[in-house]
Amino acid sequence: MYSTLWMTFLLAFVLSLAMTPVAIKLAPKIGAMDIPKDSRRMHTKAMPRFGGLAIFVGTTVSTAVFLLQLDNRIMGILIGGILIYILGIVDDLKNLPAKVKFIGQTIIAVIMYMYGLRIEFISNFFGSGKSELGTILCFIVTIIWIVGITNTVNLIDGLDGLAAGTSAIASLCIAYVAYIHGMYLASGAMLALAGGALGFLPYNFYPAKIFMGDGGSLYLGFMLSTMSIIGPVKSATVVAVIIPVLVLGVPIFDTAFAIFRRVVNKRPIMEADKGHLHHRLMRLGYGQRRATLMLYGVSGIMGVAAVTFSRDLYVETAGLFAIAFMLIYIFLTDANHIMPQIKNPQDINIEKTDNEGGQEYEHHSGGIGKLGNRQGQRPAVPHSRGHEIFQEHHAEQSCGDGQKNA
Repeated sequence: MYSTLWMTFLLAFVLSLAMTPVAIKLAPKIGAMDIPKDSRRMHTKAMPRFGGLAIFVGTTVSTAVFLLQLDNRIMGILIGGILIYILGIVDDLKNLPAKVKFIGQTIIAVIMYMYGLRIEFISNFFGSGKSELGTILCFIVTIIWIVGITNTVNLIDGLDGLAAGTSAIASLCIAYVAYIHGMYLASGAMLALAGGALGFLPYNFYPAKIFMGDGGSLYLGFMLSTMSIIGPVKSATVVAVIIPVLVLGVPIFDTAFAIFRRVVNKRPIMEADKGHLHHRLMRLGYGQRRATLMLYGVSGIMGVAAVTFSRDLYVETAGLFAIAFMLIYIFLTDANHIMPQIKNPQDINIEKTDNEGGQEYEHHSGGIGKLGNRQGQRPAVPHSRGHEIFQEHHAEQSCGDGQKNA
């Protein structure tokens, strides 16, 4: 069984790695190109956004080869994965309305419920016994879980490599926890997903050669939500629900905060803005590479917390969770505020420049603090001799870097 599990990972990784160059070549031919149209975009030129094909092929083929014969619900997950990927591809090509995507995701979640993928009870994690949810509540919780987790990955797909890397970390952590609980089916499914995401990552990490698109991000989120509740979960709901919540703490928090932020600002919940964690890190002056790695780090901490929780190490889990929470708190605040700013993230003007290391990062002319007449506006810097010297020094450094790179 151990060797089969790693073969599941390896096949998905190799297929995804091999399919990504194919996706890069196919994208322009079918019109799957991401053309920057607003300041939210982190790129300045048209980019292929067909990379989800590689993740989809790698994960689906590997899961079908090694796991399909073990459980009938795997067939349901594969069918659902195909449907959610098609929905994402159509959205990439036609830009579907948010309501249409939501209805499509809900229908697919209902199909998964009919295939037996259900959250049927809540365990007493600090004692014995469990609480049955009942048919109606079971249906509602399952649908919310699948649709919610599907969209969390989609919402964090804003920096090169962020969604793929975070999903890989989550998958590997859940796979390990499932393995030590004897849930080999769930472990194998998660290893297949991790292999698909990691095979795509070398082409998607900064500077990206291809984006995964909604087809890839929705597929990753959907597979995380469904694969985490397969296997003998009736005796281990801690692995089925709580562990994924801990591991996916970063995207879940980002999604919840985004909903809260949009409600406060009286804007549609599905409307995009520039208040996500990765946008805030960019406004603090971190490049895409460093911002992504920082969020990887927080995801890793939450993953370790999930492992310690599964081992009944509650004090250690609380400590790790506190560290992750403090880091997220730091990301959401600045030197002028002790509370996260939630007003009008659309007013923040992001512009891209290059720092000394050649990495791309963002400045903001309207930050998240209240320093002038306009909320978040930085005070004007007078043109002093010191400012001129800084500009001359920066220009000399830029020239020097250009010569080194030449």
